[in-house]
Amino acid sequence: MPVAATKPAIAPEKTAGMFDSPGKSTLILCLVLVVATLALYNPVSRNDFVNFDDDRYVLQNSHVRAGIHWSTIQWAFTSWEQANWHPLTWLSHALDYQLFHLNPAGHHYINLLLHVANVLLLFLVLQWFTGYTGRSLMVAALFAVHPINVESVAWVAERKNVLCMLFFLLAVAAYGWYVRTPGIGRYLAVAALFAMGLMSKPMVITLPLVLLLLDYWPLGRMSISGHAEPLGEVPGGGGRIVSKVQPVWWLCLEKLPLLALSVGSAIVTMMAQRAGGAVVSTVTRALPIRLENAIVCYARYLGKAVWPSRLAALYPYPHSLPAWEVALSALVLLIVTWGVLKFREHRYLLVGWFWFLGTMVPMIGLVQVGNQAMADRYAYLPLIGIFVMIAWGLGEWAVRRQVSAKYLALAGLGAIIALSAVTYVQLGYWHDDFSLWTHTLAVTERNFVAENNMGSTLTRQGRYDEAVPHFRAAADIEPDDAASQLNLGIYAQQHGDLQQATARYQLALRLASDPQLRGSAFANLGTVYFALHDYPRAQENFEAAMKLNRVFPVVLLDLALIAEKAGDWNHAIEYFARFVAIEPSDVGYLLLAQALDRGGRAGDAKLAYQQAQRLSNDMNQAQRTVGKLLVQ
Repeated sequence: MPVAATKPAIAPEKTAGMFDSPGKSTLILCLVLVVATLALYNPVSRNDFVNFDDDRYVLQNSHVRAGIHWSTIQWAFTSWEQANWHPLTWLSHALDYQLFHLNPAGHHYINLLLHVANVLLLFLVLQWFTGYTGRSLMVAALFAVHPINVESVAWVAERKNVLCMLFFLLAVAAYGWYVRTPGIGRYLAVAALFAMGLMSKPMVITLPLVLLLLDYWPLGRMSISGHAEPLGEVPGGGGRIVSKVQPVWWLCLEKLPLLALSVGSAIVTMMAQRAGGAVVSTVTRALPIRLENAIVCYARYLGKAVWPSRLAALYPYPHSLPAWEVALSALVLLIVTWGVLKFREHRYLLVGWFWFLGTMVPMIGLVQVGNQAMADRYAYLPLIGIFVMIAWGLGEWAVRRQVSAKYLALAGLGAIIALSAVTYVQLGYWHDDFSLWTHTLAVTERNFVAENNMGSTLTRQGRYDEAVPHFRAAADIEPDDAASQLNLGIYAQQHGDLQQATARYQLALRLASDPQLRGSAFANLGTVYFALHDYPRAQENFEAAMKLNRVFPVVLLDLALIAEKAGDWNHAIEYFARFVAIEPSDVGYLLLAQALDRGGRAGDAKLAYQQAQRLSNDMNQAQRTVGKLLVQ
């Protein structure tokens, strides 16, 4: 028997369309959201880059630092660098570099502006789809200020998160446009925006599922019983978009082209991640522990949504989990699932819960990518479902209990202020490397990635003796970690123990699958052989580093010196020229000038010498340095 439609206790506010404001209130609320979010996150403009992928995405990425050029566009669409295919993200970073160079404030502020745009879109889409202004505002405000979203906004390398969310929400808005008046052009707009989201980050791969959930509520397009139900009469607030009710099979068929995009993105992503060595094998982490970790992490995300404490840049993957924690987490998930099914007349509960469960699937770790058990950035999209459950649930409770809307608004404001205070503190942890890893080590245990990155931070500050205990701790926690072995090799080389450095670098090569780590190990091993005057083996390792598309200034310099010792002036000139293009200096140009002169190019040699003079503060010292380099 079809369920009889009932009229909502309080009719939702009327909204003619997504951007057709019912008055000044919507505009004022939008301005409040913008100002509050910008004010809260403004300290991010004073944050630095961090040594957690920012180097790979911006600081040391030669393609990004080339700016927007045709070659950059070609590379962005063909590259699987960082074990991902996300060309729009690469182009976004390249545009940032063209505008701001290496000023971190610009890069951070673009992230913030994208987050603000997402907040506004979320509010306007929910208001348009449901007709409820207050509840939509609460969801958008929670999304705007929740501390778990700090990672997505304050981390430059997570541009992909805020960018793909922008296209996701635009695709949802375009879907509302299509539902109101179906047509092939409008459907293609949805597909195009979805494709752009996938080209920013495959996190949005579950959009077809989300659209089906929205068909059920609040759009009211889904007829499960086979009988049409009056649109706008759905318990909990009806949609404001008028559309014909369709059977489930038709709505699923309608999503097939979008599902094809999801499948294509999944295949490309898996190829990229396997090529980049990011996928962890089932031998390393067996399927049972992955399932247990997924169950526990679902519950932990729920916990952090309600009580966002001990947030970290990286949560280490557990070698085992207590049986009681797995059982308790599973029980929590089952109880909530049972509850939303039992009270399915409140459709927002079912939609919010399955939004959370479904959109989290690609990031929950059943296919394990990387070292983390979970990550705050993974909750950026899924927790919207929980926020919807909270806002609509409290709204309905207040209506049934006849609680004044003023009291509900005050309670909501109190929650927003409390979350904002935590977010402000969390932003401070992302200020710089030292703050980030000090905090991460304080709130996590046996975190070898944090130990490595803390050691690297101290090394850059010249605090080598303080850094090495962190590298050793990382190696003790994870003996198969290539990064800690590489860092210990660097420490040994800096202290003149070339034998231990060689052994560490060779071990790192055996352990590493990441191209950047392998490139660094080859390059450093080459410098050891160069110092030992074993030039053939040095050149062999340098060339191996170059084949991995890793361009290190020291590699170019040493290769040029090796070529010069062999009398190969053409290669010496080539390597010296590439070296000064990356690191222009008086010493570099003097070396280039000498190679050009000996290679019979006196005119070019004179120009290089003049450039050395322009750059130099002490030509005599520069010439002495050149002399030392040529005799070593």
